[in-house]
Amino acid sequence: MTGLETGPVTGRRTPGCLTGLVGLCLVAAVLVAACGGPILANPPVARPQAPAAASATPRPADPLPIEFPRDDGPHDRLTEWWYYTGHLRSAAGQQFGFEFVVFRAERGDFPVTWASHVALTDETRGRFSYAQRSEIGPQVDGSPRSGGLPAGQPTGFDLEMTPEGPETGLGRSTANVPWTMSGGSGRGRLAAAVNATEAAGAGAAFGLNLEIDETEPVLHDRDGWIDLGPAGGSYYYSRPRLPARGTLTLDGRAMAVTGEAWFDHQWGDFIAVGGGGWDWFAVNLADGTDLVLWLVRDADGVHRLVYGTLRRPDGTVVYLADAFSVSATGHWTSPHTGAVYPAAWRIAVPGEELTIELSPTVADQELDTRPTSGVVYWEGSQRVTAARGSQALSGEAYVELTGYAPARPLSPGRPSPSPADSAP
Repeated sequence: MTGLETGPVTGRRTPGCLTGLVGLCLVAAVLVAACGGPILANPPVARPQAPAAASATPRPADPLPIEFPRDDGPHDRLTEWWYYTGHLRSAAGQQFGFEFVVFRAERGDFPVTWASHVALTDETRGRFSYAQRSEIGPQVDGSPRSGGLPAGQPTGFDLEMTPEGPETGLGRSTANVPWTMSGGSGRGRLAAAVNATEAAGAGAAFGLNLEIDETEPVLHDRDGWIDLGPAGGSYYYSRPRLPARGTLTLDGRAMAVTGEAWFDHQWGDFIAVGGGGWDWFAVNLADGTDLVLWLVRDADGVHRLVYGTLRRPDGTVVYLADAFSVSATGHWTSPHTGAVYPAAWRIAVPGEELTIELSPTVADQELDTRPTSGVVYWEGSQRVTAARGSQALSGEAYVELTGYAPARPLSPGRPSPSPADSAP
């Protein structure tokens, strides 16, 4: 069953069948990156092996207990990402969704590689804009470490992405302001503003400067370890409801905003997961319920890994092995790539007496990130109509859809399509 079928997808986990490529295929193509190509795209591979340890002491077998703030920080693993989505409101009543992510890829003796995406959904005016950056080398990582020593354990994360500059080539540009993301020990900071070149491609000049109050993490699948079968394994936790405040700049106008963010952090020795893509749902309901669902498709379209985590208003965490269903109720065809995406859903969690209806706030929230991550995906804010029994509930949500647009390489010398390509 694909995400476009109207029959329900019922939660279940069969990780042993996962092979192939899905979503962000984090890679070893660093030599291609040095020539200006994507640094995070790669064909399907067999079960990955971790890079050789620097010392003779072998690393303990996975899974290891997750500890904070150590595991907020970077890990010496094949693949890792720090991922924020959220919802912001201005004093004038304007509403926005945002995405800000940093990816890290480590492949043997190649330099560590990075990619970052930032996106803004202007829900009030029906506009969507995004930009992307990539960088090679350890200078991106300025994370704090115990004792202030490079070899100390991380006590959080502090990442800085600077774009290419004409005077420095693939190195750091002194003419552009970096995108920065930091967190751990209870407080986070996000700062990302597109430069003039990025704004021209995005069809809008926009930026975020947000302070984030961190909340208690939720470890998925009880201990924060997701067994991906032949694909490897992933540590995964979320901070689902983070108070956010700061400044949003759009088309030269700065406005104070407040709202809430959702933070995901994943890392592990995996490169490829599934063969057909995934659908990811993150929902915050007005009664304090938080829900995340992840549906991973194999190459034949069958959901091989499906699981969910729900946090009740009292803080109790429920792990949803086979206790929910997801049905796609609409679709949208991209004018940029021709990909057909599901575009509305009905989620049911019978054990919680929950039904949730989702629909995109803006239809076109597709990102073509082939220059940096090698894929095209859809990620966007949602309208939420929900009920617990007879009680009507409002809410906020984000959905990510991967694998619906073929990850074809860009034509030589041709830039990636952007929202500006179809602007009136």
